[in-house]
Amino acid sequence: MAANRIKIAQDKAELVKSLLASKETPGLFQTYVEVMIFAAALGVKYKKSVPLGDTTKREPSPIPQENFASLGYDKIIKLLGIVETSDIQILASREDVYEDKRTQVFEEYANGGLEILQSELRGVVDYEIQFLLILRKAIDYQENNIEGEFNLTRFLK
Repeated sequence: MAANRIKIAQDKAELVKSLLASKETPGLFQTYVEVMIFAAALGVKYKKSVPLGDTTKREPSPIPQENFASLGYDKIIKLLGIVETSDIQILASREDVYEDKRTQVFEEYANGGLEILQSELRGVVDYEIQFLLILRKAIDYQENNIEGEFNLTRFLK
C-alpha cells in the first residue's frame, strides 16, 4: 500500500514543527495529526488545494494513517475524498487506487492550508493571537459567502 502515510511538503516542514507544542515552546497543537487536520480544513474552507512537490523524509516524517484513525480523523479524509471526487467508490478502504486518491486529496488540501498559514504567520511572534485572527477571518468569510440566504450578521459589525 503506497498511501499508508500522510506526507508533508518540504517547504512547510518548519511551519508544521513550529505549530507543535514541545518542552521549549507552547505550540498550538499537541500532534502532527491535529496540525494536518486543521490545515486541511483551512485549505477546504478557502478552496486551496496545492500539490506537494518535494516531501519531508525526516522531522516531521510522513504520518501513518493509523494515527489519524486512532483519533477518529480518518473519517475526515474519507469524507473529503468523496466530496472532492463525487465518486462513492473512493470509500473502498482496501483498494490501493482509492486509498492513494483519498490520501492525495487530503495532502493537497492540507498543503494549501499550510500555505495560507505560512502567509498569515510570516513575521508573527505570537501565533496564538494570529490564530484567533485567522479563525475570525474564516468566520467572516463564511458569513459573507452564504448563498441563497440573506445574512444580517454582516450589519452587526
